[in-house]
Amino acid sequence: MATDTSSPMDRFCGSTFWNATETWWTKDPDFTPCFEQTALVWTPCAFYWVFVIFDFYYLKASLDRNIPWNKLNVSKALVNLGLLVITALDLIMALIKKGGDSELPLYDLDIWGPIIKFATFLLLFIFIPLNRKYGVQTTGCQFIFWFLLTVLSIPRCRTEVRLDSERQKILDSQQPSDQDFSWEEYQFVSFFIFFTFTSIMLILNCFADGLPRQTKYQRGENEIPELSASFLSRITYMWFDKMALKGYRNPLEEKDLWDLRPQDSCSEVMPIFAHHWNQNVRKNYRNKARVEPKAQFSNGNVTFENPHGEKNGRKKGMASIMPPIYKSFGGVFLFGALMKLFTDVLTFAQPQVLSLIISFVEAQEAEPEWKGILYAVLLFVLAAAQTFILGQYFHRMFIVGLRIRTALINAIYRKALRISNSTKKESTVGEIVNLMAVDAQRFMELTTYLNMIWSAPLQIALALYFLWQQLGPSVLAGLAVMIILIPVNGVIASRIKTYQIRQMKYKDERVKLMNEVLSGIKVLKLYAWEPSFEKQVLDIRDKEIATLRSTAYLNAGTSFLWSCAPFLVSLVTFATYVLIDENNVLDATKTFVSLSLFNILRFPLTMLPMLITNLVQTQVSVNRINKFLNSEELDPNSVLHDSSKPHPMSIENGEFSWGDEITLRNINIEVKKNSLVALVGTVGSGKSSVVQAFLGEMEKLAGVVNTVGKLAYVPQQAWIQNATVRDNILFGQTYDRKRYNKVIDACALRADIDILSAGDLTEIGEKGINLSGGQKQRISLARAVYSDADLYLLDDPLSAVDSHVGKHIFEEVIGPKGILARKSRVLVTHGVTFLPQVDSIYVMKMGEISESGTFDQLVKNKGAFADFIIQHLQDGNEEEEELNQIKRQISSTGDVPELLGTVEKAIKLARTESLSDSISVTSADSLMGGGGSLRRRTKRQDSHDSVASAASLKKKQEVQGKLIETEKSQTGGVEFAVYKHYIKSVGIFLSVATLVLNFVFQAFQIGSNLWLTQWANDQNVANDTGLRDMYLGVYGAFGFGQVCSYIGSVVIVYLGALIGTRKIFIQLFGHILHAPQAFFDLKPRARILDRLANDIYKLDVVLPELIRVFNSQIFRVLATIVVISLSTPIFLAVIVPIAFLYYFAQRFYVATSRQLMRLESVSRSPIYSHFSETVTGASTIRAYNVGDRFIEESDAKVDKNQVCKYPSVIANRWLAIRLEMVGNLIILFASLFAVLGGQTNPGLVGLSVSYALQVTQTLNWLVRMSSDIETNIVSVERIKEYGETKQEAPWELEQDKNKPKNWPQEGRVEFQNFQVRYREGLDLVLRGVSFNIKGGEKVGIVGRTGAGKSSLTLALFRIIEAAGGRISIDGVDIASMGLHMLRSRLTIIPQDPVLFSGSLRINLDPFEIKTDDEIWKALELSHLKSFVKSLAAGLNHEIAEGGENLSVGQRQLVCLARALLRKTKVLVLDEATAAVDLETDDLIQKTIRTEFKECTVLTIAHRLNTILDSDKVIVLDKGQITEFASPTELLDNPKSAFYSMAKDANLV
Repeated sequence: MATDTSSPMDRFCGSTFWNATETWWTKDPDFTPCFEQTALVWTPCAFYWVFVIFDFYYLKASLDRNIPWNKLNVSKALVNLGLLVITALDLIMALIKKGGDSELPLYDLDIWGPIIKFATFLLLFIFIPLNRKYGVQTTGCQFIFWFLLTVLSIPRCRTEVRLDSERQKILDSQQPSDQDFSWEEYQFVSFFIFFTFTSIMLILNCFADGLPRQTKYQRGENEIPELSASFLSRITYMWFDKMALKGYRNPLEEKDLWDLRPQDSCSEVMPIFAHHWNQNVRKNYRNKARVEPKAQFSNGNVTFENPHGEKNGRKKGMASIMPPIYKSFGGVFLFGALMKLFTDVLTFAQPQVLSLIISFVEAQEAEPEWKGILYAVLLFVLAAAQTFILGQYFHRMFIVGLRIRTALINAIYRKALRISNSTKKESTVGEIVNLMAVDAQRFMELTTYLNMIWSAPLQIALALYFLWQQLGPSVLAGLAVMIILIPVNGVIASRIKTYQIRQMKYKDERVKLMNEVLSGIKVLKLYAWEPSFEKQVLDIRDKEIATLRSTAYLNAGTSFLWSCAPFLVSLVTFATYVLIDENNVLDATKTFVSLSLFNILRFPLTMLPMLITNLVQTQVSVNRINKFLNSEELDPNSVLHDSSKPHPMSIENGEFSWGDEITLRNINIEVKKNSLVALVGTVGSGKSSVVQAFLGEMEKLAGVVNTVGKLAYVPQQAWIQNATVRDNILFGQTYDRKRYNKVIDACALRADIDILSAGDLTEIGEKGINLSGGQKQRISLARAVYSDADLYLLDDPLSAVDSHVGKHIFEEVIGPKGILARKSRVLVTHGVTFLPQVDSIYVMKMGEISESGTFDQLVKNKGAFADFIIQHLQDGNEEEEELNQIKRQISSTGDVPELLGTVEKAIKLARTESLSDSISVTSADSLMGGGGSLRRRTKRQDSHDSVASAASLKKKQEVQGKLIETEKSQTGGVEFAVYKHYIKSVGIFLSVATLVLNFVFQAFQIGSNLWLTQWANDQNVANDTGLRDMYLGVYGAFGFGQVCSYIGSVVIVYLGALIGTRKIFIQLFGHILHAPQAFFDLKPRARILDRLANDIYKLDVVLPELIRVFNSQIFRVLATIVVISLSTPIFLAVIVPIAFLYYFAQRFYVATSRQLMRLESVSRSPIYSHFSETVTGASTIRAYNVGDRFIEESDAKVDKNQVCKYPSVIANRWLAIRLEMVGNLIILFASLFAVLGGQTNPGLVGLSVSYALQVTQTLNWLVRMSSDIETNIVSVERIKEYGETKQEAPWELEQDKNKPKNWPQEGRVEFQNFQVRYREGLDLVLRGVSFNIKGGEKVGIVGRTGAGKSSLTLALFRIIEAAGGRISIDGVDIASMGLHMLRSRLTIIPQDPVLFSGSLRINLDPFEIKTDDEIWKALELSHLKSFVKSLAAGLNHEIAEGGENLSVGQRQLVCLARALLRKTKVLVLDEATAAVDLETDDLIQKTIRTEFKECTVLTIAHRLNTILDSDKVIVLDKGQITEFASPTELLDNPKSAFYSMAKDANLV
């Protein structure tokens, strides 16, 4: 055998271990048998022994148990057993054949080889039952092990087959040989059995095991397939295919989504986080190791400790959320970091392989072809490995982000339920909600990038190291350029930010103004004022556009830095390199390896600045969350529950504060069992505070508070949840029909529930928006009554309801005969009426109890209580009968004359008021269901319970009561017409110009790179500096071309987009102003505003950016294809199938992802609204002690949001993996063809491969951008839809110009058989009305509601167009003139005075055509002169939105002043119903009689006395004229309708 110069491995095998000539320097490479049997087998084994720790971890972490035996795991066990047998047999055979006296020597390999394999297989075998027992369905380590083992055994297959054929040759050669091949034969057979078994194991490991029998959480049929997906399916995300397909076929809905993975749900994440948080809190206390803080609020198994501890514990510092986060989620994060490190290293392996490929092409003749193929495949394998690992890395990071967000949201939620009032004062509800919405969200966005903190510097360092190897110190020049660019970028970014703030300010102004225009659109139409307001809006819009234009230039700057930085850097570096030293020559390897390294550098350098700002923001968030989580909590021990005390509720010597000065002192109250105690006192005397003290909401400074039993609490301001009426009353308890109906009737809610569209299943908006104050208060009371508690704290529940309802509630619920008669009750009240019926009264004054006792005792005392009653009676808001009751009560107590006097006065006052009130009282009585309706009520109860009929009824009611159109949400793709519309708005020229410039830019870029290859390949440069300088110069010129074309293309995109969006806005706004009134009745204002604000914002800011990136990326891909095809034309053959793959992935993704994003944003807001609701209602939640239920609700909402969020995260990964594989294929084919295609130009090869290396990222971006463009171009679609609505008649017509300036001169108005309806398809509201009014006549129009009075005026102004007949003024048909011509020549004083924000002057004269004198004259006549004179700004006084800073009367007078300024021949007076007090009304009437003497005046009257002196009266009924004569004539005829109206009004 060989001499002893051999290596230990050679001795171990008994043959050569490594032979370079046989393996590398040959046309036909092969490994030595020794290498195949050691290195290639032991590598997988070593891998498994190192990583087996992960398998143990998965066993420990598994939530499931007990997978049943099935075909798969039985097969695994059997095959594994087979491998064990074969390996053991190898060892035995070796000992038999080679050991002992056999002539074959026995080497170490023959013994150790089988032993190592046997040990590894045994370990794997043990894991089969273990994984079964612990419910682990698939493991990655085992898959990778079998994969490696199978792949690495392939070389030995080849060797064995060769040796066998050689043996056959020897045996066939008929030469008698005494060689014994039995050992070799055995090895041949045993190896192939081994190889077959490993291949089978690999295939078996591609599938996941069956479902476990025991799971910690119920697995629904909707369970996420990932849980039972195999490792292979997990790394390729094949399990997501179903969802992608479903989303592609039709838009996804909520029911299509999978359940959440149990490990990500609140119930799994929270206990871990809480455990670490509590540890952290305890650590923060010195000398308090023994006593744990008492504040433990438990929910399930999650208890959060109060970081405030007891007051005396000396506090070390704030407990921070960071350590618990590291401890809870750090493991997954570290594993991710490990993956990141791996991919970073792989990234830098690529340029090394590239340099190998280039040198292979340079030495084409000398090198065997297989090396080239090896390099190409190696490049592909590196790229693919990177793809898979990165996919897992991002996935892991997203999960960590989601879990951190879950943990923080829940921690914040639980904390919010127990913060003390002083903490609550420090921040608004909005700020607390922001902690959840903004700060917790921030973490999630950060986790993906967090590893860049170490990864970016590492990448930069490695890149510089490899660059230094290529180019030496001249790298520093390039680095300098990069470093200089960072602050430049920063400066530009801060400028952009200031512009953005300015633009947002203009946007807000514009939206506010548009909002007012839309809310006052009817008035604008009546006055023909649209052009003035259109101009105002467009002026603001122009300022906004100017700001956007400046931003566009700056944006062009940043994107230029982004795109051209790599070029500048390479230019500077190469120039420095060739100019420092004559001997420095650029060759292909240097050039292209450096270029690809520069490309790698680009990413970390741009990421770092972004990351740093993100980190700073997150640090701010951390501090805010810490401050909140460390704030003071309510002391749960301030209220005792000691049942040995005599009374269920008591306070002894209590002193309380709201966190600053003492609010209540010397409080002694006891509430006996089943008694009713009233707290009375003036406003601010501390009544509510006593209730809060009982609840433990106040800070107790001294004394004892004791409550025994279940509490119910009715706060002063009702707290209503965004749920159905029934849910608000049940408040988490089960529905008991009899009790429920009893409560509803007692709380006088029956009538209200009948009015609501879906009965008690009607949903109430946020903060009870669709209920009146009284209804909210009664629902709040019903909740308390239904809860059936022992103790009731009622904080003034009767203040918000009418007096008769209050009386009903006191009798039925609170009083001695009410439902609550057997409970202990504390009632805070302002009403005197009920006091005689309570058991005892405590009178509060200045935070102390001034006196207490029964009603009679207190009246006799003549103390604070008597004063209270006197003061109360003087306010005079009691009913007569109630006062009589009080009078009887007081007189029965005897000697209190002055009190009686006050009562008498109050009774007189009440009598005079009740006359004017009589109408309202009767209607209210019927609403209460007076005497005879009891029978009806019981009947109704039964119908109430049949839910089915309620549902059908609800549908019917919804259809009947539906005025507002529902909004169509776009699903599916966007039509081409939309794109066409947008391109048209931008302008064909600019659109083409961008494309051309982008094309030119790419052409320059390819040109400069081709020039580089030319330079690198030119052998003469080494000796000729002139030639070198020429190359450098041209390279620089190409660069200059790139810069110019790029900046041009970017600026044009932005400016084009702005031109487009400006046009689109003017069109849209004009269109909306020209829309008929019906349009505004059908569409809610918010929706129209959304078009004008959000959609326009998207066109202004979002779209141009997307289009720019999309353009540059698409040309980049084309450039890549061009370059690769230049160097290897055969590549074009592969591009078609690759393009197909790409297209499919993209279509599937866009459809699914878009819908997932929509679902996610819909499911996110409930978390926050539920939270803000909780914060507002925290005291109620605590009083009823239902905190745990609310925490569960919040958890459920967070989980539901995760359900939508998780698939959209996966969709991103799914796409990324598929696209990157497409990119990797491009890399593979580009490098393979370069190597095989006999391409001799090393420069071109380097170029094409370095382009291919970048293509993956570009493709990824391209899909993201195209899907984003599709999502945002929807805005154009929505705007386009509004731009195609029906318009009203034209404003101006040519023939209007010939009409005289002062038309109409006489003011004759004539209706001829006039008919009108509000909208197509509705009934006529005026049916053939004819009458004739002479010039200057005064006419009153009367009729019941809905008779068509208002329609008459609307028709006169052509707000609604005629359906038949005609109206003429001064003999001219009004339908034949422009709307503005008509409307500006009539005057109207509308029913509700609408004012716009802006100066008073603009409100009177928006076109600014009147002189100051005229305006002052008008103000004087409308009795506003003195008021305006008293204002500092006079006519320029700013009026608030909707005229909020003027009284209603003043607003009405401003409308009068408008009319006086116009003063046309025809005046329409739409009388204000109730807005105006009598005084103002008289003023207006007087002015009109004097100033409009000459004019025709049409008055729509609601009060008859205003029109009794008019010339004629028109009585309308159901759209027809029933009477038309002078008022005296009609009053003389007792049969006339007018007479009966006058009689009702007590005028006759």
